[in-house]
Amino acid sequence: MKKVLAVVGSNRKKVTFNAIREFENALLSLGDIEFETVFLKDYNLGYCQGCKLCFDQGEAHCPLHDDRDELIKKLSEADGVIFAVPNYAFQVPAPMKNLLDRLAFMFHRPRFFGKTFTSIVTQGFFGGKSIVKYLNKMAENFGFKVTKGCVLRGLEPMTEAALSKNSKAIKKAALRFYQELKRLSPAPSYFRLILFRMARSGISNLDDSYLDYRYFKERGWLESSYYYDSRLSPFKKVIGFCFDLLGRWMIKVD
Repeated sequence: MKKVLAVVGSNRKKVTFNAIREFENALLSLGDIEFETVFLKDYNLGYCQGCKLCFDQGEAHCPLHDDRDELIKKLSEADGVIFAVPNYAFQVPAPMKNLLDRLAFMFHRPRFFGKTFTSIVTQGFFGGKSIVKYLNKMAENFGFKVTKGCVLRGLEPMTEAALSKNSKAIKKAALRFYQELKRLSPAPSYFRLILFRMARSGISNLDDSYLDYRYFKERGWLESSYYYDSRLSPFKKVIGFCFDLLGRWMIKVD
């Protein structure tokens, strides 16, 4: 059984909530799924203060003592995660943006490898595609396997034509998500491979007094080809080696 978590950034149980319910039903029709929905409005999540303690000393040193770790625990225990949001002023709503800000330390210390991610954006007119792109980028940096999300029409009152179009988009997105849940983690793209090698070059120049160095060392990332076991093509191996050299050269120059 695969466990799926939907994180909803809307304060209302209307179009976005209905889309998640439909997505859930579509997933359940495809296989054995345990589905949970959480609403960010129900959690006490303080606004990031920009102190950088989570980056420099670790997330345990965050001065905000709230429900962040409870949400991280839920994300960690899930095999698949869905972020569902309405389009608010061409961006995600404030609760979702705040959650992403509070998880930003994972840019340095990603952790959600092997987990599948997708997004659902509801909107009145336009701008949703850029929000999906933003959420995908954040999820990739956190370590998720990302599948194509969907943008749904949410202008009220909803017409039958809009409802039908939304349903088709949801079913397609659910099928993509389900298929990715069943797959092993894919080989990294050239871009993700290069980012890993360049980041590692910088971290390798540190020592045990730095949390990022200890994090990479404990996971064997200072010597591995990538964050997780992956069969790299000969050309990707060459590319990775070249960027290892480039990273070391840039450190010496600095």
